[in-house]
Amino acid sequence: MSATEQVRRLLADVLQLGNKADVLDADTPLLGNLPELDSMAVVTLVTAIEDQFGVVIEDDEISAETFETFGSLCNFVAEKMAA
Repeated sequence: MSATEQVRRLLADVLQLGNKADVLDADTPLLGNLPELDSMAVVTLVTAIEDQFGVVIEDDEISAETFETFGSLCNFVAEKMAA
């Protein structure tokens, strides 16, 4: 499974999106578009990303831009994995 698909599954699980996650593409807005993505969900999602991908995400690495779109979140995860 690709990293993009893993991020999609994490979003589906953490936010309980069900099939709505299947239509996410790189340009799909997350923050402000998904009511399920509130501040607590962001914390849970960051923890899930760390566990799933074996990365450490520092507090200062998290910004609104990271969660702006599905593509920006996938790019963030890919960069963390490459580091």
